[in-house]
Amino acid sequence: MSDLAGKTIAVLGGTGPQGRGLARRFATAGLSVVLGSRGAEKAEAAAAELAEATGGAVRGASNADAAASADIVLVVVPWDGHKELLTELKPVLDGKIVVDCVNPLGFDKQGPYALVVEEGSATQQAAAILTESMVVGAFHNVSAVLLEDPEVASIETDVLVLGDEREATDLVQALADAVPGMRGVYAGRRRNAHQVEALTANLIAMNRRYKAHAGVRITDI
Repeated sequence: MSDLAGKTIAVLGGTGPQGRGLARRFATAGLSVVLGSRGAEKAEAAAAELAEATGGAVRGASNADAAASADIVLVVVPWDGHKELLTELKPVLDGKIVVDCVNPLGFDKQGPYALVVEEGSATQQAAAILTESMVVGAFHNVSAVLLEDPEVASIETDVLVLGDEREATDLVQALADAVPGMRGVYAGRRRNAHQVEALTANLIAMNRRYKAHAGVRITDI
């Protein structure tokens, strides 16, 4: 936690289940959180609810204002809007650590599957756009249902962290470690992000079959 002292965490797409769940856990852990959304009013309303529920420091803003005010920026938006949002926000994201949490997935009658991304992965697409940011991939495989459930005190899962800058991956590992039960594990450079993002399709299939909220644990580390 000492690495995160005084730092503000923005969650872009913070009014969706995954973003709201991550914000809940960070706020509960005592971190300063800004929820971002396309509309500031929606973000402010969601932030007020979270602040009351957690007793933490949570406020809402537009995605642009949230990004500008934070030291670490999580991108938790639908894949369809990923490229457009990052292109729009590039000027305010320059020089920041940007954590891409987006899974490019499709769904059909056979279930979830990984989409082909021209750059290789959502994380690599973010890095290609945000050339002046330190882009890290993380939090891809964490259940939104568990994150949002106030009855779940500990999120028992490892968070695979991918990036090319040690300073940034260490900090994002610390961010994962701040949540009880979570552990941040370095999982390689950004070029290895595809299979981590794609693994979410497997987890969704498992969850449907076993009526569970499966996560990932790495052994022998």
